[in-house]
Amino acid sequence: MVHTVTSPETALDAAGEDAIRLARGLVRQDSTNHGGGRGDERAAAEYAAEALGEAGLDPLVLESAPRRANVVVRVPGTDPSAAALLVHGHLDVVPADAADWTLPPFAGEIADCPVTGVPSLWGRGTVDMKNTVAMVAAVVRHWARHGLRPRRDLVLAFVADEEDSAAYGADWLVREHADLFEGCTVGIGEGGGETVHARGADGRPVRLYPVGAAERGSAWLTLRARGTAGHGSRPPRDNAVGTLAEAVARIARHPWPSHLTPVTLDSIDTVAKALGVGRAPGDTATDEAVDALVARLGEAAPLIAPAVRNSTTPTMLSAGYKVNVVPGEATAGVDGRVLPGAEEAFESTMDALTGDRVDWEYAHRSPAVSAPVDGPAFAAIGAALRAHDPDAHVVPMCLSGGTDAKVFDRLGIDCYGFSPMRQPEGLDYTGLLHGVDERVPLDGLRFGVRVLDTFLRA
Repeated sequence: MVHTVTSPETALDAAGEDAIRLARGLVRQDSTNHGGGRGDERAAAEYAAEALGEAGLDPLVLESAPRRANVVVRVPGTDPSAAALLVHGHLDVVPADAADWTLPPFAGEIADCPVTGVPSLWGRGTVDMKNTVAMVAAVVRHWARHGLRPRRDLVLAFVADEEDSAAYGADWLVREHADLFEGCTVGIGEGGGETVHARGADGRPVRLYPVGAAERGSAWLTLRARGTAGHGSRPPRDNAVGTLAEAVARIARHPWPSHLTPVTLDSIDTVAKALGVGRAPGDTATDEAVDALVARLGEAAPLIAPAVRNSTTPTMLSAGYKVNVVPGEATAGVDGRVLPGAEEAFESTMDALTGDRVDWEYAHRSPAVSAPVDGPAFAAIGAALRAHDPDAHVVPMCLSGGTDAKVFDRLGIDCYGFSPMRQPEGLDYTGLLHGVDERVPLDGLRFGVRVLDTFLRA
């Protein structure tokens, strides 16, 4: 790239427009992940690699299987003694049915948001998470144009298969190419950084920026009941379908007790202080008190509520092939989520809820993870946000779901959910995640570029 002379503000303006252009291009590369190994990230990986190559870098495009492509590149820093920083994002997206969308999901069109009226980029992946891949690439391209370098090495990893099991993406990279992440001690990825608008106790507007500092573990379960097969006109006493249905109903009704981790307590205290809502010792003494405390946080309550307890959600049932035939086996799928430190309680509770006649096992399991909120990495994230929004209240958060942070944690990397995106009031941004008419404000992308430039060069 040719270095050009221009003011820093004008240069970052141009980088913001570059992020919009790159995000549009990425959305147009259909990288749908259908699960079970059925995905294709190759075109999106090539597009991202080309954008990075134009910044003078030499990215690797690594296929874990045909068309399951990952992009990894190291951006050299100026201080070889500084620990490297991982910046990870995923290239795959969940399926989208065009018939349900206002605008085609893979067209990358720009149109006003019907809720806020602001110009927005529409398409599958604009929220999750081609927006971030585009912003990071735009920042690196901006540096190349103006002869800038980060202080520490950055390892950019844009991966496949996050929307399923990570087997073709981060998990494969960590197993087969761990050397690419040498020196990385901290990482950032999806799961936070966007604006959440709330109101203080006195009615004043408050802007919260949640940052993922922990994640509940994934515990996808298969339940199996066995009984006597036979004719439907002669019902057996040990009907597998009935036995399984009773267990699934118990699981669906189970009131999981609260389990407040240090990150969640930090979340509550930070939000309560920002809103002017007090927390007394008795507010965490019982499950009912915890729920009442979270409810007092108003618009911020959804940030906290999913992280105060484990959860189990029945999602699949399968049995039989004909209505007058009693099957000998019935199975169910349950999406379990487990907080850090609550693994043993989860397993003993599942034993009790399933009983003696239903077996359960993990179909997929990933650990709960947590990163420090009192160290320099989290402080630098907060400083970068406040540099571009002085009224920002940065909130550590335990994510209810999971990201590739669980995989990179195996390398000893402390990962944070940090994809900065200033949002207009009235938009349920996280509600668009995996939803119909996924879209991101253009000004959100421009803001994100500025914050990432500040953070990544800190």
